[in-house]
Amino acid sequence: FLVSIGGSFDPCGSRQATNMAVVVDGDVCFGLENVPVPAFNDVDDTKLPDIRYTPTNIAGPGAPTDPAEIMYQGCDCQTSTCSAVCPCILRFGPTYDKAGCLLTEDGGKFCLSKPIIECNTSCRCGEQCSNRVAQKGVFVHLDVFCTRHKGWGVRSAEKIPRGRFVCEYAGEVLGLDQARKRTQNLTPEDMNYILTLREHIANGKIVETHIDPTHIGNVGRYINHSCSPNLLMLPVRVDSEIPKLALFAGKDIEVGEELSFDYSGEHGNVMAQWKQQKTVEKSTDASKLKACFCGSETCTGFLPFDPSLY
Repeated sequence: FLVSIGGSFDPCGSRQATNMAVVVDGDVCFGLENVPVPAFNDVDDTKLPDIRYTPTNIAGPGAPTDPAEIMYQGCDCQTSTCSAVCPCILRFGPTYDKAGCLLTEDGGKFCLSKPIIECNTSCRCGEQCSNRVAQKGVFVHLDVFCTRHKGWGVRSAEKIPRGRFVCEYAGEVLGLDQARKRTQNLTPEDMNYILTLREHIANGKIVETHIDPTHIGNVGRYINHSCSPNLLMLPVRVDSEIPKLALFAGKDIEVGEELSFDYSGEHGNVMAQWKQQKTVEKSTDASKLKACFCGSETCTGFLPFDPSLY
């Protein structure tokens, strides 16, 4: 699959810095996640954007289906946790270990191409089932904070082991026409949060999912891009064909480390990022490119850009 998101950032850090760290919000999630996520600003007096918080995707204009609609048949495993013979797990194989972290293949790499189907609302297994991870929301302790050059960001407030689920990138599910309309209405100063997931399935068909957390979204909207990210995004399906865009730790993450994912979807594929960037630079869309401030040694210089919605 491919993920692409327009490039821009919040204007946090654009004004004169203050000398005192300020808690600007005790919980950006408004009590809707399992743990509070506070927000801090020791850079300037910028306030958080006024958004409606949603822990998971909701149907927006033109959505092909309601993400809350139950579309999958549930398993009949009348146990606290499902085993390897559970129909939900048998379909594409197990995804998580007993600790709820992503399983790895030989060589320690994650399988990034296998569909992920979790047990759903219709399943008879318990809430503690090991095949229920992304649907449970945020459990790791996070902070939203103001950066000096990248707007608002998110950092870890605890150690996060490799493979652990961190949060969704959640917002309004849009139809293609609405996604294009919103993207084309953006000014050069506007932040573009619209993310397009492209999944390549049988017979060469491509299924697109457009998520916009600009005005209705979750903590994932504050996570910045990096050309060397520590998170990876995988589509996870629970009740609906509309996937959750789940962010997992791609490596062990330390306390205070900023979280990031690759807006282009090319996790760890530096050459693919570079080729994609050079193609855009030579096109008529070059004027829409935004500078990247990730600071990585492999930084391409610009945020990933998806011309398909323009």
